[in-house]
Amino acid sequence: MIRFNNDYNRAAHPAILQALAADAQQSYGGYGVDSWCEKAADEIKKYLSCPDAAVHFLVGGTQANFTAIDAALRPYQSAVCAETGHIHAHETGAVEHTGHKIITLPGHEGKITAAQIAAVGEAYRVSPIREHITQPKLVYISFPTEYGTLYSLGELADIRAACSEYGMYLFVDGARMGYGLAAGDVTLADMARLADMFTIGGTKCGALFGEALVITNSALKPDFRSFIKQNGAMLAKGWLLGLQFSVLFENGLYFDACRQAVELAMDIKAAFAARGIPFFVDSPTNQQFVILDHRQIEALEGRYTFEPDHDVDDGRMCVRFCTSWATTPEEADALIGDIGKL
Repeated sequence: MIRFNNDYNRAAHPAILQALAADAQQSYGGYGVDSWCEKAADEIKKYLSCPDAAVHFLVGGTQANFTAIDAALRPYQSAVCAETGHIHAHETGAVEHTGHKIITLPGHEGKITAAQIAAVGEAYRVSPIREHITQPKLVYISFPTEYGTLYSLGELADIRAACSEYGMYLFVDGARMGYGLAAGDVTLADMARLADMFTIGGTKCGALFGEALVITNSALKPDFRSFIKQNGAMLAKGWLLGLQFSVLFENGLYFDACRQAVELAMDIKAAFAARGIPFFVDSPTNQQFVILDHRQIEALEGRYTFEPDHDVDDGRMCVRFCTSWATTPEEADALIGDIGKL
């Protein structure tokens, strides 16, 4: 069975496994205060054009999301995101569990706009009952979105402007950041310039586990390690995270591995298009959402694992095919050959 159901179904990039094995007999201080985490942070900062950025390493994406949001917000403040946003639709109320309401907005192909954000901010600004409602203080977006779509650099700049106008933080969930960078016109330096906080995903982009959280807003930096610890996101063997991100960023492996995944996804996308199979969205990244009938699903599911997303109409279903840093050209070619037979 060849897996195209997600981008975290294999252990880690061989370079990481080799580095872990070579370093296995070394000893380090705990909780991320070690030479590997320091080196990894320095390697990441080379791409940020923001030497004062704070870089923290957390064990997973959900922990990074709710820890960052909880640290940024006071008890009466809320987060704003698309109705398909990961913190709303896939994290079992983790943000709400910290005591913060999520305000959802209808998205288009997973994205929200600066105008929508401004409308939320303006509604609160002119409200005569502000003491009775939560204050929208943080905007959450993901890059790429849950549907593999991307915010352009211009869209991010507009969202930044809306957030600044209404005193909101911008937090970007980059669990799949590498795939977004490979497919769009945004760089990590752009992210550091426009977002107050953002994550650089490792779990879905070649690491065994872990996310790097970058904080550029000085107001959010103090005591952040205390929030990490309190929220259960601090790894005692923190050097394992630092080593992985150091390997991924030292020679650009993070970008190369994710770029290959996007290139293979584009080949698969072209194969579906050649057969006249419709797409749910036009995704330029490693996630491709196609609409298949039951006959087509049955023809593929005997050899491939892919993820159902939602029913469409007339018995058809939207399903996701997802490449990853570990997808091989041979696996993609096999799928492309079978798509051609549909």
